[in-house]
Amino acid sequence: MLSPASAVPGQLATGDDSRPRVLDSNGVPIQYTVEGKGEPVVLIHGLYASARINWHAPGTIRALAKDYQAIAVDVRGHGGSGKPKEEAAYGVEMMEDVVRLLDHLKVQKAHMVGYSMGGMIIMKLLTRHPDRVQSAVLGGMGWLRPDSLPQSSWTQVTERQRGATPPDCVHSLSALAVTEDEVKAIRIPVIVLIGERDPYRQVYVVPLQQIHPNWPVTLVPGASHLNCIFHLPFRSGIKDWLDRQSKH
Repeated sequence: MLSPASAVPGQLATGDDSRPRVLDSNGVPIQYTVEGKGEPVVLIHGLYASARINWHAPGTIRALAKDYQAIAVDVRGHGGSGKPKEEAAYGVEMMEDVVRLLDHLKVQKAHMVGYSMGGMIIMKLLTRHPDRVQSAVLGGMGWLRPDSLPQSSWTQVTERQRGATPPDCVHSLSALAVTEDEVKAIRIPVIVLIGERDPYRQVYVVPLQQIHPNWPVTLVPGASHLNCIFHLPFRSGIKDWLDRQSKH
């Protein structure tokens, strides 16, 4: 249950402490950090990454925490979060973890920033829980259609890496797909930030532009999919967008 105070965007009932914390999300431990003060911004990393790799290392959290409450989460199957072994534990559950974290922190609405897989999670969130999103940044991602996921390429990456992230997580990503009608119904402010050389641009972003031509798309000069998060224009693009969308 949310407290009355939490109905106000930017009201976060927690202290400013950058040490990792853990939420029990229906039996799966989800690690997250909270830094800074101001309107809450949830940061969701990409596949095989973590909050540390995607957001702390490039300096994104340091930049945002000057004016916002940056909430960086390790998606289940990644980083310091739990790693279930069954496919049903991923997919939409990765999106529901974000909602449970907002409930836990007594935050009604937050800005959402996601990269790659994190963008897929946010798109699903926009269709299932739009009342929890103040604005959204899709980094390195656009519209994951039910028929657009290059499942074979994700699976090949899984076989090559065989890291800590269970293959079941990768196999579940198709559950994050959204339909054309769901995309058309989104009324939350959204921006896309993607590398100029990102091969996923044609697959995910161009189809999205055909449905929402009013959503701005910013190309990060010289950036590919893997290194875009380390480019200054990507970080500054997030900050500029949040400043335009914030209520302070």
